[in-house]
Amino acid sequence: MNTASNAVPEYPVGSQASAPAAMSTARVFYWSVRRELWEHRSIYVAPLAVAALILAGFFISTVHLADRMRAALALSPMQQTEAIQQPYTFAAMLMMASFFIVALFYSLDALYGERRDRSILFWKSMPVSDLMTVLAKASVPILILPLLTFTLTITTQGIMALLSTVVLRANGLSAATLWSHLPLPQMSLMLLDHLVGVHGLWYAPIYCWLLLVSAWARRAPFLWAVLPLFAMGIVERIAFNTAYLSALLQYRLLGGPEGMAFDAGSMSTDPLANLNPVHFLLSPGMWIGFVFAAAFLFAAARLRRSRGPM
Repeated sequence: MNTASNAVPEYPVGSQASAPAAMSTARVFYWSVRRELWEHRSIYVAPLAVAALILAGFFISTVHLADRMRAALALSPMQQTEAIQQPYTFAAMLMMASFFIVALFYSLDALYGERRDRSILFWKSMPVSDLMTVLAKASVPILILPLLTFTLTITTQGIMALLSTVVLRANGLSAATLWSHLPLPQMSLMLLDHLVGVHGLWYAPIYCWLLLVSAWARRAPFLWAVLPLFAMGIVERIAFNTAYLSALLQYRLLGGPEGMAFDAGSMSTDPLANLNPVHFLLSPGMWIGFVFAAAFLFAAARLRRSRGPM
C-alpha cells in the first residue's frame, strides 16, 4: 500500500485554520439563497412577465409614435421632456409595483409555506442553522429582488428606446430629440437608489415583520400581519384620540424622505436633483428600522427552531 498517497498534508498553524470555516459560511449562505430562487420561481417569473407585458404594450403603441413625436416638437423643452419620458417612467413604476407585491407575498409565505408542505423536516436535516435560513430568506426582498428589478427595468427601457429609434427613422424622423430628452444613465442611477434604498433597505422592517408572522402563524398569515396593527391603531384612536401609529406606518410605507422626494420629482425633470443616498442611509429612520428588522429576524429564527410542520 502506498502510504504517501494517504498521508494528510500538513499546513502551517493559523494559515488554513480559519479559511475553511469562513468559506463554509459564505457557501452555505450562497446555496441557501439559491434554494429560495429555486423554490420560489415567482421571484423572477413575475417581474419577467410584467416586463414582457410592458414591451408588448409599447410595441403596439409605436404605431402612433411618429405622430406623438411631431406633436411633442411643438411643446416647450420641459413639456417635451415630460412627454418623451412618460412611457419610460410608467414602465419603471409598474416594475416597482410588481416587485413590491412579489416581495410582500414572498415574505408572508417564506416560512409559512415550508411548514405547510412539511418540507421543513427535510431542510432542518441539512447543516444550516435557523438564523442562516432566515437571513437568506430576508435577503431576497431586501437585496435580490431590488437588483433583479433594476436589471429588468433598465433592460426594458433600453429596448423601448432602441425600438423607438428604429420606428422614428423608419418614418423619416430624427431620433436626436428622443435621446436628448432621455437621460437613461441618470434615470437608471436614480432608479437604483430608489429600489435598493427605499424598496430594499427602508422597507426591511416590513419584510422582516412579515417573515416573523410567517414563522408564527398557523393559518392566514396575511390577516395576522395586518389585523394586530389595525387593532392597535383603533385602540390608540379611542383611548388617546391620537394617530401616531398610523402616521408612523404611513411614513414607512411612503419611503420616508427619499420616497417623498422621488414622488415629487419623479424621473422626468432632473433625475439627480433629489438624489442624496448618503443622507438617506444615515437618517435616524433608517437605523431605527434596522433595529426593528434585526429584532424581527432574531425572533423569526427562534420561532423556526421550535416550529414543526402543520
